[in-house]
Amino acid sequence: MCGIVGLYSLSQNSNREELFSICDAMQQAISHRGPDAHDIWQDNGLPLVLGHRRLAIIDLSDDGKQPMNSPSGRYIATYNGEIYNYLDLKKQLEELGQVFKTKTDTEVMLAGFDHWGIERTLKNLNGMFVIALWDRQEKKLFLARDRFGKKPLYVGWAGSDFVFSSELKSFHKHKEFAADIDRNNLAVYMQYSYMHAPYSIFKNVWQLLPGSYAVYDFSSVSAGENLSAHFKIYWSLPEKVASNSKLFLSEESAIEQFEELLERAVSQRMFSSDVPLGAFLSGGIDSSCVVALMQKLSQTPVKTFSIGFEEKAYNEADKAKAIAEHLGTEHREFYVSAQDALKGVPSLPDIYEEPFADSSQIPTHMISKLARDHVTVALTGDGGDEILGGYERHTHVAALWRKVGCLPHGLRQVASCGLKAIPADFYNKTGMSGERLGSKVHRIADLIALKDKDSVYQKLLRAWPEGKAVVLDAQIPSLFLSGKENWPSDLSFAEEMMLSDCLSYRTDGLMVKADRASMAVALELRAPLMDYELAEFCWRLPQNMKVRSLQGKWLLRQVQSKYLPKELTEGPKRHFGLPLDTWLRGDLKGWGSDLLSKERLKNQGLFDADLVSKAWQDYQEGRKSVSEKALWTALMFQAWADRWI
Repeated sequence: MCGIVGLYSLSQNSNREELFSICDAMQQAISHRGPDAHDIWQDNGLPLVLGHRRLAIIDLSDDGKQPMNSPSGRYIATYNGEIYNYLDLKKQLEELGQVFKTKTDTEVMLAGFDHWGIERTLKNLNGMFVIALWDRQEKKLFLARDRFGKKPLYVGWAGSDFVFSSELKSFHKHKEFAADIDRNNLAVYMQYSYMHAPYSIFKNVWQLLPGSYAVYDFSSVSAGENLSAHFKIYWSLPEKVASNSKLFLSEESAIEQFEELLERAVSQRMFSSDVPLGAFLSGGIDSSCVVALMQKLSQTPVKTFSIGFEEKAYNEADKAKAIAEHLGTEHREFYVSAQDALKGVPSLPDIYEEPFADSSQIPTHMISKLARDHVTVALTGDGGDEILGGYERHTHVAALWRKVGCLPHGLRQVASCGLKAIPADFYNKTGMSGERLGSKVHRIADLIALKDKDSVYQKLLRAWPEGKAVVLDAQIPSLFLSGKENWPSDLSFAEEMMLSDCLSYRTDGLMVKADRASMAVALELRAPLMDYELAEFCWRLPQNMKVRSLQGKWLLRQVQSKYLPKELTEGPKRHFGLPLDTWLRGDLKGWGSDLLSKERLKNQGLFDADLVSKAWQDYQEGRKSVSEKALWTALMFQAWADRWI
């Protein structure tokens, strides 16, 4: 795993020394992504510079340094990622007569571009990556991103220089970069608590979409014309779901094929490494299955890591320890107090160089930091919920809507008002489900009052109800999720939400969290459940292979049962997060009151100061006009702005 940077100057006054110096500063800004080596390549005749930071994983020798030339010499690449099927591709290329000089996946990828061209090679790659590829012959720059957007890539402008990097930190090192906040994109962040590709928090900076590549034709610039650019999607999950026929398999056959694909994905991610490797083990279904298959494939105990909290509602370390003992892994658990976690809050704006608000970003960074003392690569259980219906919205909410969605909207609104007319405390006193019953009933009432299922999904996903109401002079731009023209028409509500989660929440939320938290300490995370061939298989199966009786991940549960006894796997799922509600009214109250004071917000001029400051005060006084998620979203922006603006 690595970090990449580059720039092409369109200025008439640029000089080689200055461009080299800028690129050098850009790569140093992301040195945490690649502490093992760095290098810069500069074109002899053009104002183009490519930089690379290396975290050595495959072929630890100097043969793996980048930027690297293709065997023909036509292409040169700076690349971040891992190609898990590179040995299979290497064999195919050797049969075509290609001779390899290194043991790296980078050389295999570059040889593929030589022999197969750009798009065919991208389609052949199974891995996580972003690639910047310079075509010396055509004077074109290709930028590409993996199918699920596991690795980040930002592109934009700093004055008259076209720049790109794995992280926005690099942009700030260019003296011509104007860190101007885009209010429309800020409204997207406030609405969802994370940015949506292709947007970024800044004007004139974008993210490359997952499964796509961009072509920038600089030959036209040298001819005195404007920079020509076009974008192409080389892999689309909605199109795959729509075009692939459904598989109607027996339960036994479906379980067998699913396990074979998952085991292959685990195997590829285990053995594509020349450095110490381990796994995160949370005690949940996803990570337990990944670790069980790792131990099955390994001749020595797998190194596993879990993190525990004093608050029982957030602690799964005891469950993870029992699973590790059963599987025979070399297990380490790290217990942290609330104070330990609180100490990590000030570092978040540095780790997440773009506003990002998910309370589990703190424990994710903490476990990454602790695991890095022992391994360089760790496998995770990320990605199972989105393809196998693992969230409550895929199970309970979808089932609720099946029952009430067909009723007239007016009737549902009346029922909602009736349910909410009774205070939450009254429901809590019934003793049926404890003190949470009232909040559950009121939540159901809110959902059934909504107009349609799209409104329900948006309600579940949003932090602030309307981002444009929070941010002054802002409108929500067209989002990637809005274009559903190529979506299949026969999806159930649960499947629609799962597909939406795959396209945005997983990429822009979960993968951003995992990438920044781990790469801040130079730890590479790999997610077998995000193997694209496994995902395509799961999407061809009917819904009952994923969700049954208000329980998701049916297939994964069947695999889990082969390796772990029921007494170790049963029990409610615990949230991998932190007690935000307690913190915001306690240890973080003073910090939050300062960041969200009305005077500060008015001076800033970005938000409706009355709305945001009142929401904070209401929260402190026990009146929840918005959720703690909404307030954490506002606080994370303010902390970020203090650091970067």
